[in-house]
Amino acid sequence: MSASSAPSTFALKKPSLPSLSWTNLPSSSTFNIAAVSFPRRRNRASAPVFVVAVSSSNAKPTVLVAEKLGEAGISLLKEFANVDCSYNLSPEELCTKISLCDALIVRSGTKVTRDVFEASSGRLKVVGRAGVGIDNVDLAAATEHGCLVVNAPTANTVAAAEHGIALLAAMARNIAQADASVKAGKWQRSKYVGVSLVGKTLAVMGFGKVGSEVARRAKGLGMHVIAHDPYAPADRARAIGVELVSFDEAIATADFISLHMPLTAATSKVLNDETFAKMKKGVRIINVARGGVIDEEALVKALDAGIVAQAALDVFTVEPPPTDSKLVLHEQVTVTPHLGASTMEAQEGVAIEIAEAVVGALRGELAATAVNAPMVPAEVLTELKPFVELAEKLGRLAVQLIAGGSGVKSVKVTYASARAPDDLDTRLLRAMITKGLIEPISSVFVNLVNADFTAKQRGLRISEERILLDGSPESPLEFIQVQIANVESKFASAISESGEVKVEGKVKDGVPHLTKVGSFEVDVSLEGSLILCRQVDQPGMIGKVGSVLGEENVNVSFMSVGRIAPRKQAVMAIGVDEPPSKDALKKIGEIPAIEEFVYLKL
Repeated sequence: MSASSAPSTFALKKPSLPSLSWTNLPSSSTFNIAAVSFPRRRNRASAPVFVVAVSSSNAKPTVLVAEKLGEAGISLLKEFANVDCSYNLSPEELCTKISLCDALIVRSGTKVTRDVFEASSGRLKVVGRAGVGIDNVDLAAATEHGCLVVNAPTANTVAAAEHGIALLAAMARNIAQADASVKAGKWQRSKYVGVSLVGKTLAVMGFGKVGSEVARRAKGLGMHVIAHDPYAPADRARAIGVELVSFDEAIATADFISLHMPLTAATSKVLNDETFAKMKKGVRIINVARGGVIDEEALVKALDAGIVAQAALDVFTVEPPPTDSKLVLHEQVTVTPHLGASTMEAQEGVAIEIAEAVVGALRGELAATAVNAPMVPAEVLTELKPFVELAEKLGRLAVQLIAGGSGVKSVKVTYASARAPDDLDTRLLRAMITKGLIEPISSVFVNLVNADFTAKQRGLRISEERILLDGSPESPLEFIQVQIANVESKFASAISESGEVKVEGKVKDGVPHLTKVGSFEVDVSLEGSLILCRQVDQPGMIGKVGSVLGEENVNVSFMSVGRIAPRKQAVMAIGVDEPPSKDALKKIGEIPAIEEFVYLKL
């Protein structure tokens, strides 16, 4: 779909998008196409629906700016739309106003809930988040109501990095504590002796835009910088003198740890009692990312025990934190009120970036910063539905099998089908594989709109190959195979004969199945979660593993064993409905014939 060159209209005649049904539109009209989306379904049984948001081009759209935005952004919006700047609205006031608005721009303080989308009665076409995180926007509700959501992920990179360095230096030299002491009439030079940064090891946890900028500046301060990020290309890190290492190596060897990872299910409370225990005594921690990546109670304990010498925090699990927070009041903690993006330059940059994205969306353009609303013909999506689920789960499995600090650079996807290439649209499948690879460790929401852009941003090259099979083209695909080259694996058996981590799957009776891991043939439904075990092929193994899971009340949904030859090596794939406890996994690993195992979340 392409926008008209005219600034305020998008001319569309019926033949322009033959895959969609235009039966409800007048035959000769001009419309603004604000969003085309495939809403998330409330349950698997409900039919897919295509949502097209349109408005007449006769009147200017109205944009509600609910939180303070830089003047440059406001000016840009006013060139195209009527702008209503109404700040500090209550949820009720926002719901009342929203039915008169075509777009809404917020920062982090306004909650854009399902109630807001329902109150808009279908008029709201785009929500713009002036910043990176979209925790405050109900994405599922937005997509169900045909509303595009865009963010501004690039403009505040330098500001966040500079704030991280500022906190690092202020913490190392006790700036905040010494300042408060002098202002209280004291002169305690010996109490506030700091530590030097030169020669110290800084571990940057998350080597994206902000993390890499922090690394550059830390190198300039004479620090030795290491980093952990599953997607950071090793050559890009080496170019600025940074070594990529595993998570455990990073936290065990660092004198300073700077967090730059998104808050996801995988990173929630990633710094906890267990990880603090692995750190060097006297480590110092900086967090300008998201508060939830640190277990705050565990951090207080680590500070009191002397494991963590100091912490400098710009973000918290709850913001603002309670006034009696032990963490905030701790003498060895330096705090700021989420100022990472708070420079005049960054605020103006974010304002322009989000204004451009919102105006583009209202014109019918789809920005690379869109975080929802994949566009695909309804009939294609209906047919590919089970393969879409298979593609995402294969991506999630593959990335969880990766170990080490080399980073994922090259992914090869193979589709086996009896259909001619022109009859098989793989864009959505590629997007869902990208989603499975990236979302578990990223705050980015990947869809058909932004998949290729997101992969390119992270240096992830995804190539596709098709195998043309003989037979009936009734089913779109026979199998999908995902291979990741030049990486180490947590599960050595996942490495194929040619040296790549390889997983393969197919759809059986409408349900995705894992059919190959490395060189081992298996057959297990991709529901719940999965345990993979490499074992010596001998009688009683299924019973032993099943007994361990049974004692823990873990229900086994599927079990399959693939082997090279009788009485040699085999791989057992076990589908489980509940996550096994650490003790259960430990018992499985202690079974003598089990050579290696891995637990994978789907």
